[in-house]
Amino acid sequence: MPTIRVIVPATSANLGPGFDTLGLALGIYNELEVGLSDRPHLTVHGEGKGLLPEDEGNLVYRAARAVADAVGAGVAFHLRCWNRIPLSRGLGSSAAAIVGGLVGANEMLGRPLDRAQLASLAARLEGHPDNVVPALVGGITAAVVEDGTAHWVRLPAQDLPAAVVAIPDFEIPTALARKRLPDRVPREDAVFNVGRTALLVGALAAGRWDLLEVAMEDRLHQPYRKPLVPGFEDVRAAAREAGALGVVLSGAGPSLLAFAPWPRACQVGEAMQAAFAAHGVRARTLVAPVDTEGTRVQAHALRR
Repeated sequence: MPTIRVIVPATSANLGPGFDTLGLALGIYNELEVGLSDRPHLTVHGEGKGLLPEDEGNLVYRAARAVADAVGAGVAFHLRCWNRIPLSRGLGSSAAAIVGGLVGANEMLGRPLDRAQLASLAARLEGHPDNVVPALVGGITAAVVEDGTAHWVRLPAQDLPAAVVAIPDFEIPTALARKRLPDRVPREDAVFNVGRTALLVGALAAGRWDLLEVAMEDRLHQPYRKPLVPGFEDVRAAAREAGALGVVLSGAGPSLLAFAPWPRACQVGEAMQAAFAAHGVRARTLVAPVDTEGTRVQAHALRR
């Protein structure tokens, strides 16, 4: 049977103040082989092998099924997943699963849904659009959902610095991280974040990297989540001392994302890793560009 290959980038959401709204796609990828089948079939390789279900309960398969249900197609899918995005580390693994399943199924069914419909369906499955939209369209995005429809823009950011990600060797499930957030916040904190989000969007669009340290400050989620990450403040401080332009919790954590000039990226990563180690936490670091393509499809799957 004919198959296709779907390539989906990792993502980092919030970028500090843009809670549940801002996100970017990273040059770290999951791959998915998709075909039609007479019965459901799914296998997992790489990150999550032995942990993720290899049946219809897998999020990738549930997303593929959502497309088939949306268009009334009574089909089953053959899915093979090669995962490189770490699980429960704040790098959009669930968004990649959802977007990969949606795009793969939509392609196999003749593209009955357009990109706007896919984005809205992805946001509905994920619960918010900050990760799924950049995973789908690439780049740095601002997104909201109104009446079930996702609305987004891609920021015209050019010549972006490197994204340095420090990934600690422990997980924080998103549900746990959300439980740390208060139901209400002081007005001054809300105003603080509105101002920082506006400044961050402007700084990214204008290439004003000198503003990132101030623009990426946050009072809505990081102060409540940082106790879950041993050494959080020391890791941020080490990254800044090594030359980082701005350092934030990646999504719900526990990974930290730093923007850094490309010549300083490796030093920033080493400093973050050493700061984690000083708190007894093993961490790996990745230096990646911002992915500008989003999810893409190739006509023939790569056989492994």
